[in-house]
Amino acid sequence: MRLRSGVDVMRARWYFVIPLLLAACGGPAPDVFQGYVEGEFVQLAASQSGQLDRLMVQRGQVVTRDAALFALDAIDERAAQQQAQRQLDAAAAQLADLQTGKRPQEVDVTRAQLDQAVAQARKSGLQLVRDKEQFRSGFVSQARLDESRAQADADAARVLELQRQLDVARLPGREAQVRAQAAQVDAARAVLAQADWRLVQKSVRASADGLIFDTLYREGEWVPAGSPVVRMLPPGNIKVRFFVSEPRLGGIRLGQRVRMTCDGCAKPVTATVSYISPRAEYTPPVIFSNETRAKLVFMIEAQPATADAVSLHPGQPVAVSLQ
Repeated sequence: MRLRSGVDVMRARWYFVIPLLLAACGGPAPDVFQGYVEGEFVQLAASQSGQLDRLMVQRGQVVTRDAALFALDAIDERAAQQQAQRQLDAAAAQLADLQTGKRPQEVDVTRAQLDQAVAQARKSGLQLVRDKEQFRSGFVSQARLDESRAQADADAARVLELQRQLDVARLPGREAQVRAQAAQVDAARAVLAQADWRLVQKSVRASADGLIFDTLYREGEWVPAGSPVVRMLPPGNIKVRFFVSEPRLGGIRLGQRVRMTCDGCAKPVTATVSYISPRAEYTPPVIFSNETRAKLVFMIEAQPATADAVSLHPGQPVAVSLQ
């Protein structure tokens, strides 16, 4: 009877000890989540179509901002630019001609004609005076006097005409003509700007520092307008995606810092939470975790610093812990 009581006491003690041991062995679940590196690629294309003339980069090359990437043939665009420039020069020259009036040589010709007309008018005036005196003496007829008077009047009118022509020659073009020609200059300048833009679009440069992830055409191939030629990955477009279950979602906020580790990382990388998905989804098949298997999770994106992002690669698995 006593033995049985002792066994019962020991059994009761183990009933209390075993749960405590199990609890001590299990402990709280660590705040570590499985994720991977994601890259948002920049597709670089030309707005114009053409044959790929030069490809200045290759896969795996690191380029700096404004570095030349590729160029399409631009024979037509260069000819159009030259034509537009010549048209602008012609329109501007016509406008300048209207604004300055006649050339000095043309004014000199009109002035010489005026001097001749003045001399002729003086001669006609003297002849009219003589004919009037002779008419009083009866030496010339009335018809001769009338002819002399008409000639003097005609020569005086010619002088007045040339004086007016000389005044007009010094004036610029009429205001309406000047405005119309100025509009032609603006139109020619706009055509030149379009030609310049089309020519510039045939050569594409890097919009930021980054890695040339892939090239999609070879030199000599025809590239349709808007078709990407180079896929580029700037460091700022590299981010980390990881997934958390609904109970853990409340402990994560935008701007929170997280710590990442990976097999190829020399040291842990710090990132900042930049996006929390508002939609639940099933655990992605690439994530193997007994804790989140067959449960709904929420996607979180974190942005590493640019200096750390260059060492990460799209698709690389990482372990993320909260800070």
